[in-house]
Amino acid sequence: MRAAPAGGRPAGALVRVHESRDPEEIEAAMGGDRAYCAYALAQLDPPRFGRTRVWLARCADGASGLVLQARGNGRTMLVIGDPAAVGAALALHPGPRSCYLATAAPEHLPALAATHEATDRLVMRRMQATAVSFRPVPETPGDPGLLPIRRLQGVDVPALNQLYRAGGAPAHHTEADLRRLPYWGAFDGRRLAAVAGTHVLSPERAVGVVGNVMTHPVYRSRGLATRVTGAVTQALFSRGARLVALSVDPRNTHAVRAYRRLGYERGAEVVEARLVRRPAAGLRAWWRRLRAGEEAGAGRGSAREKWIELSRPRPGGPGEGGTR
Repeated sequence: MRAAPAGGRPAGALVRVHESRDPEEIEAAMGGDRAYCAYALAQLDPPRFGRTRVWLARCADGASGLVLQARGNGRTMLVIGDPAAVGAALALHPGPRSCYLATAAPEHLPALAATHEATDRLVMRRMQATAVSFRPVPETPGDPGLLPIRRLQGVDVPALNQLYRAGGAPAHHTEADLRRLPYWGAFDGRRLAAVAGTHVLSPERAVGVVGNVMTHPVYRSRGLATRVTGAVTQALFSRGARLVALSVDPRNTHAVRAYRRLGYERGAEVVEARLVRRPAAGLRAWWRRLRAGEEAGAGRGSAREKWIELSRPRPGGPGEGGTR
């Protein structure tokens, strides 16, 4: 039951790990950065919560973290909080063989490296807007060069998927997707020139996440992405969100400026990646859970909580938190 240390904690320190089915406990453990946690907060709403598992970890010094694993359109993982606590939770519950890391901070990467290989890594900037900061783009009625925008409907599914595929991305959107969440597009006749969509919306947690923003190359530099992003943002506020977040490549200065014009403010750096569990991680996690359960039965913890010990890496071992 050993995981590599993080955060300068001494060897032998114990971390308490338990699975929580209490959305309020989980939300409290996420802390105050709701933009960073927006995807995770949305998973606490039914029916998504029924397809979600969350492990909370607390170090002896009070620092805490969590690992959230969800099933929906694929499998996703989100990690929040103290890297040592996150590493302890992953050492016991590394999750499925493959999944998408939807939210992590750069400091979580060594803990993740102990149990997973990460590929296609993206370092993004989370941005956020509130109803107070949001500034919708003013429309100019009668401008003959201004493409009209509207919410997408089921009949627009072929045009939507065609636009995303033109950008090299796989696209399998359905009519149900467009009924469930707001997507807005700019149209040149029947041709979809630009689009912005919604990743998740949680009226109960009052957060939404804008995503899948794209403009066809022929129509770039005309402010279309700003207009459709603004329309989706406004739609999410009208449906109960008090905070709307999005992720942007910080090197895309044009997009960053456009979002700032809408009232989005700069937030935390986030990492996304494709994760594949290391071959031995699953077996080691099973052995640790078995031993932790035996110790819980002997009086160290309850049936719902397990303990894992932080230890120093072996000499010559990997420098980024290899699991022992």
